Amino acid sequence: MREIQVTEPGGPEALVWTEVDDPVADAGTVVVELEASGVNYIDTYHRSGLYPMPLPFISGVEGAGTVAEVGDGVEDLVVGDRVAWTSHTGSYAEKARVPAAAAIVLPDGISTELGAAVMLQGMTAHFLACSTFPLEPGHRCLIHAGAGGVGLLLIQIAKLRGAEVFTTVSAPEKAELAAGAGADHVINYRDEDFGDAVERIAGPRPLDVVFDGVGADTFERGLEILRPRGTMATFGNASGPVPPLAPLRLSTGGSLFLTRPTLAHHTLTRNELEGRAGDLFGWIAEGRLDVRIGARFAMADARSAHEALQGRATTGKVLLIP
Repeated sequence: MREIQVTEPGGPEALVWTEVDDPVADAGTVVVELEASGVNYIDTYHRSGLYPMPLPFISGVEGAGTVAEVGDGVEDLVVGDRVAWTSHTGSYAEKARVPAAAAIVLPDGISTELGAAVMLQGMTAHFLACSTFPLEPGHRCLIHAGAGGVGLLLIQIAKLRGAEVFTTVSAPEKAELAAGAGADHVINYRDEDFGDAVERIAGPRPLDVVFDGVGADTFERGLEILRPRGTMATFGNASGPVPPLAPLRLSTGGSLFLTRPTLAHHTLTRNELEGRAGDLFGWIAEGRLDVRIGARFAMADARSAHEALQGRATTGKVLLIP
């Protein structure tokens, strides 16, 4: 079989399509024949070395396909099950060995492409809106990168929970997508300062929470438009990591709350993993959550997928197809 390996940290050229032996299921694992693999910003952090990984490693933390082999001790999965997973490396491959505890059986009506598209970004949007800052009617939130994979899903979940949604985008076509997802106020940050635009619409410091997956470029301005005791949830580094922050900055800003949440800490138990995935699959089946697959690349062309993602040339979910 073939897989995408990283032997040294670097740019997209570090992703190498490599021939290897097939994986074999061992205790507590299954081997899955991949039908789609999700591309996420965390993959670029692993590849570049921002998040160090033992070398060499197989890229990709999200995928879906059909179980081809079951290891000892696995009781809830059988050969032929369609499954999806996230938070386990090795999905940029034709086959992957996956811990059974990480695999979620896909319900009828949810394709493997949808499974690969929604596990990481969908559950991230879920924990942000339902756990990190549980949105309620009357809350005002700002979601950066509203036409991205997390952004489009987070807008929809925020609206399901009754919040007023502000979002930022970089182009008119992305503004249309964000508005179509339900955002109340769409701001093109290339045309105006997003903080000025938010305050022009809603008054001084109107936001209860900022969901920021962009990082360095947007973090400080986001703090400035939070209400006293508002929450900054910084969950990504698309523009680079946020610089160190003195705690007194939060005090002078109005006793602000700051959190850097991760999906791993919001799926610590099997019940939590199944609950979040179950909500997402249920909303999709009911027509309340639309998952946009914005681009598909051949898995061998993972380099181009990373270049497009980091070049902000994508919308919605990017998939690799073996």
